[in-house]
Amino acid sequence: MFDEKALGLMKRLMEAFGPSGFEREASRICKEYMEPYADEVITDKLGSVIFVAKGSSDRPHVLLAGHVDEVGFVVSGIDEKSGFLTFNPLGGWWDQVLLGQRVVVRTSKGDVPGVIAAKPPHILSPEERKKVVEKKDMFIDVGATSGEEAKEMGVKIGDPVVPWSPFNVIRNGKVAMGKAFDDRIGAFVLMEAIRRIKEEKIDHPNTVYGAATVQEEVGLRGAQTTAHVVEPDVGIVLEVDIAGDVPGIKPKEAPAKMGKGPSLITYDRSMIPNQPLKEFVIKTAEEAGIPLQLSQVMGGTDAGRIHLNRAGCPSVVIGVPTRHIHSHVGLLSLEDAENAVRLVVELIKRLDKETVESFTAL
Repeated sequence: MFDEKALGLMKRLMEAFGPSGFEREASRICKEYMEPYADEVITDKLGSVIFVAKGSSDRPHVLLAGHVDEVGFVVSGIDEKSGFLTFNPLGGWWDQVLLGQRVVVRTSKGDVPGVIAAKPPHILSPEERKKVVEKKDMFIDVGATSGEEAKEMGVKIGDPVVPWSPFNVIRNGKVAMGKAFDDRIGAFVLMEAIRRIKEEKIDHPNTVYGAATVQEEVGLRGAQTTAHVVEPDVGIVLEVDIAGDVPGIKPKEAPAKMGKGPSLITYDRSMIPNQPLKEFVIKTAEEAGIPLQLSQVMGGTDAGRIHLNRAGCPSVVIGVPTRHIHSHVGLLSLEDAENAVRLVVELIKRLDKETVESFTAL
């Protein structure tokens, strides 16, 4: 399982401020942590950070990708009379998870705490109480009583906002609870895999590019620029998967369960995985004795852009099943994350030129 250094990284990374387009704090944490373990650190011009781990051969280029942007908001207006803030989403939010939740607004003068609120139920009619409150009818209250006071705090249109949610480890160290697991857990997994390769001096017949990508939640943008820089021969995207072990979810809707191992996404709306590569992952997990769940999701991932890079790049998505993604608080199994790291290491050890070429041979 993870040592104190790894768990310290996880806490810093999950608590970092970094919605789509504003990932710099999270990216810097990744860069600082990985510099001792990377042969080279490179960036694209969108903000993604890429860590190079050289093996015994330059090719194939193995791209590991996990995005560091989290779902958040951006201030769209300041009410002059009340000082309440209107906001737009950065990424997908379900309206029902927002009301009463604490947030942080990052301004040029520092961070400002606030809460998402709406017209109180006490003064609603019985008919109004039965209706779901939509985002458009919500506002962020930062304690101001006028637009002037809000502006004196430093708040302005365009300022980013994220959930306030401290990171915790519960169930005697088995389960992590916090925000931004989508998808900083993926970035964490690839960083720990590269760290182990370097610390344990593990031979690998390729060059690994571990990428902490940006702006995934608003259109897989960092994946596109990262793939252009790396020119990958094979892509492994590390992501969350929707844990289906929640009341009301049918197995066919979300097959993966928290605590049963990482998952292999067999289909999503952005990519159908390369089939020989998919089977290679399954076989590798079996040979290494690593539990692996087969899953499908209706969302998209960075692999949607990576697999279309240049002439195409055989790609797969490996997920860590996570409950309650795109909310203020998610939960995941640290054992699942550990097994995801183990699986990535085993794949890297086996991805030589001949194997990678076989994924696209006819």
